[in-house]
Amino acid sequence: MKKEIKAYFKKNPTDKLKSRDLAKRLYIKDAHEISKLKQVLHDLFKEDFLIKTGKKFSLNQKSVEKIKGKLQITESGNFGFVVTENKKYNDIFIPSKYFADAFNGDIVEVELLDKKKGKNYEGKIVSVLERKNESVLGIIKVTEGGYLLVPDGSELRKEIYVRKKDLNGAKENDKVLVTGIDWESKNKELFGKVEEIYGKAGTYDAEIAAIAHEFNLSYSFPKEVDDQLKNVDGSIDKDEISKRVDFRNITTFTIDPEDAKDFDDALSLEKLENGNYKIGIHIADVSHYVTTNSPLYDEALKRGTSVYIVGKVIPMLPEKLSNQICSLVPNEDRLTYSVIVEMTPRAKLVNYEIHKTIINSDQRFTYEEVQEILDTGKGKFNSELLTLNKIAKQLKKKRISNGSINFHTPEVKFEVDEKGTPIGVKIKVVKESNNLIEEFMLLANKIVAEHIAKNKTKIPFVYRVHDVPDEEKLFEFGRFVNSLGYKFDIGSKNHSKQLQYLLEQVEGTEEEAVVNEVAIRSMAKAIYDIENIGHYGLAFKYYTHFTSPIRRFPDLIVHTVLHQFLTNQKVGFSFAQLEEICDHSSAMERNAVNAERLSVKLKQMEYLRNKIGDEFQAVISGITNFGIFVELNETLAEGLIRFKDLDDDYYLFDEKSYSVVGRRNGRRFRLGDKIVVKLVRIDEQKREIDFILLD
Repeated sequence: MKKEIKAYFKKNPTDKLKSRDLAKRLYIKDAHEISKLKQVLHDLFKEDFLIKTGKKFSLNQKSVEKIKGKLQITESGNFGFVVTENKKYNDIFIPSKYFADAFNGDIVEVELLDKKKGKNYEGKIVSVLERKNESVLGIIKVTEGGYLLVPDGSELRKEIYVRKKDLNGAKENDKVLVTGIDWESKNKELFGKVEEIYGKAGTYDAEIAAIAHEFNLSYSFPKEVDDQLKNVDGSIDKDEISKRVDFRNITTFTIDPEDAKDFDDALSLEKLENGNYKIGIHIADVSHYVTTNSPLYDEALKRGTSVYIVGKVIPMLPEKLSNQICSLVPNEDRLTYSVIVEMTPRAKLVNYEIHKTIINSDQRFTYEEVQEILDTGKGKFNSELLTLNKIAKQLKKKRISNGSINFHTPEVKFEVDEKGTPIGVKIKVVKESNNLIEEFMLLANKIVAEHIAKNKTKIPFVYRVHDVPDEEKLFEFGRFVNSLGYKFDIGSKNHSKQLQYLLEQVEGTEEEAVVNEVAIRSMAKAIYDIENIGHYGLAFKYYTHFTSPIRRFPDLIVHTVLHQFLTNQKVGFSFAQLEEICDHSSAMERNAVNAERLSVKLKQMEYLRNKIGDEFQAVISGITNFGIFVELNETLAEGLIRFKDLDDDYYLFDEKSYSVVGRRNGRRFRLGDKIVVKLVRIDEQKREIDFILLD
């Protein structure tokens, strides 16, 4: 009864009621129960939850705890979580009916409800403290009452009206940006003005521009950056060359995806007289051109990373640098920062050096070209490639034996026509050529981090760290994979080796994607930090990001600090400054990942648009209290089977076993189950794909 009374007053905070009136509202008629209600009211008054005025009770507004946090709405839009810094509450579950007028990403104030949703407290949003965006993306629609904006996705659950005079030339079905919304309006309706028109909804340009705005990504660079670029011509004077180790006469090449335009790493190989190999891991020396506190530096810091949305790159650096001056294109002198290692034929590290260098790449290889050489043993620089691959395979073997985990999240590649319309989808296959490059990049990152960390005096530095997984999440993961028929010993002392063995077991199976996805969800997220705690996933005690300064800002910082340290200069950053850069870079990385995922999802939906009614093989990828998420084997597109469409029984959600069970027939659907589904609906506006189950 106490919970019921508290819930009533929280829901009706302005009510002032006598005990008999409250009893009527709560449908309490029994005399014994009314007596109990009076006692509870008195207890709540003593606890300061209620105020008593005469015989009337009302809510003490000061007693209701309000918690601040960021709202994160799920893709379905049916619920969300408010992420707080208060460890007592962690993430607070918010049903969509309690979103109020909050957006995804808004800083909000939450009032707790007297119930939990699983392990999470449940709450409702009572106010928006800070908006992620003051503007809203959506599609203009014409109704009997006039014009309105239907917002994209699940970010806002309300429509916004646009007066004819505020259309700014927009027409029905245009994708637009609406601003000037009076969020504090006492009227139920929200009104706004069209600020920008991106084109017809569904067209490639309109959707990409909308994604860029949604994630605050900027195509263009400010005038100050353009002005600075005018003074950067890429010429290299003799004085600069004299300061560097010259690798221009050593066999050197790049290996990148076929569609890559920025080449920021290259490998060189020399056979030494003692039978060992001298391997150069050469990285574009971006820090030579992007100096601290310049307009280029400030803009790169702001962006944090390049963003690779489908069919488009929004670069961290202007193309003059990223695709030309800094890019390690073949047959051109390029400034690099290199980790040069001496290794035995059995991949034992004998020695290393770190130098500023100059290279001239002999060949630009694609992964496919290198793979063919590795498969056939024939082709340009076949001897060098076969040697490097042999060493890379031994490095990987040692890494895995030490507990490194090779997560594999399958990715899709779209085949598009001249208009950018997807006409085919392929799942990318990771081959030896990919691993060849990966192993040497890992080695360079590890060496640089260890070189700094082992210095007697601690200096400000940026590490790439990955914390150990939460034991409870790991326990749940173990229970899940065991239910699929795979072995995972939760009591093992070496979880990382267990996990790697499991990932090898599922490789190539239909469960591979979902097992990898759930495993990744069970892990902590890798972030940038000034405190080195090691990298759990790689089983490295020391690790950083050094190898991609064209597209990642932390790598640029690492180059700068490393050079200052190696040349006995004072490091130009304080711990506090680098901590701020780490936090910002980690946030921008997450933002980029979310933008990239959304661009893939929209392209998958476009591909499936004309396949309504088709049947697909799928795997169950998620279980919730409102339906079953499935992932298509062919395209990796994810959609929902709603419980209301499972009409053979009433299904109950069993959170502990990652399954739903029919109340009457006992039929069970589990995470990872293989099923056949039919595509029944695509709503690109809400970003939803709906399926029904085929028996």
